[in-house]
Amino acid sequence: MIDLYYWPTPNGHKITIFLEETGLPHKIVPVNIGKGDQFQPDFLKISPNNRMPAIVDHDPADGGAPLSVFESGAILLYLAEKTGKFLPKDLRGRFETLQWLFWQMGGLGPMAGQNGHFNAYAPEKIPYAIERYTKETGRLYGVLNKRLADRDYIAGDYSIADMASYPWIVPHQSHKQNLDEFPNIKRWFERIKARPAVERAYNGVAPSYSKPMTDEERKVLFGQSASTVKA
Repeated sequence: MIDLYYWPTPNGHKITIFLEETGLPHKIVPVNIGKGDQFQPDFLKISPNNRMPAIVDHDPADGGAPLSVFESGAILLYLAEKTGKFLPKDLRGRFETLQWLFWQMGGLGPMAGQNGHFNAYAPEKIPYAIERYTKETGRLYGVLNKRLADRDYIAGDYSIADMASYPWIVPHQSHKQNLDEFPNIKRWFERIKARPAVERAYNGVAPSYSKPMTDEERKVLFGQSASTVKA
C-alpha cells in the first residue's frame, strides 16, 4: 500500500496518473496547502521541504520499514523502479527518459510555476516578470514541440517523462500559451488526455489553481522564509 500525500496541483497529478496507470494500491492523504497542512510536524518528517506530493511505501522492495519519498520526480522514479513500468531498462532508453524527466523538474515546472504566480497570484502586476516567465515558458514549449515532431511520446514509449510534463501543460491557457502554435504538443496532449488512467486521475478533481485565492492562503503559500524552516 502506498500513502500518497496529495493536493490537486500539477506535481500532485503526476503521481495520481502513475498510480492510476499501474493500479498500484494506494490511499490518498489530503494535504491542504492553502491551510498550511504542509507545515505540520508529521508531514515534515516525510517531506522536509514542506512540499507535496510525498509518499510512504508500506511494502518497499527491501522488505524493511515503510519508506518515505519526497519530490515528484524522485517519486516517479521510485515507483517506476518498484513496478518495472514506464522506465526503460536498457541504458540508453533509461537515460533518455531520465533526461526529459529532469528537464521537466528543472525547467518546465519551475518556469511555468513562476509564470502562473506572476500572471495570476502576485498582488501587483510586474510587467517584466510576466514577460520574462511567459517567454521562457514559450521557449520550453518550443523545445518540447520540436522534440515531439517525429514521435508520439517524449522518450519513445509512454513513460514517466510524459507523466511529469503533461500536468504542467494542462494549465497552458493560464500560462498564456496557445497550443495551436505548438501542433506537436497539441497532438501529444490530446493523446495523453484521452488515456483512461489520466481521465481517472483528473475526474472530479478541481485543480488548486481553478479558484480565487484568499489573502490567508496567499500568506501561507507565498509568505514563507528561512525563519519558517527554523521555527
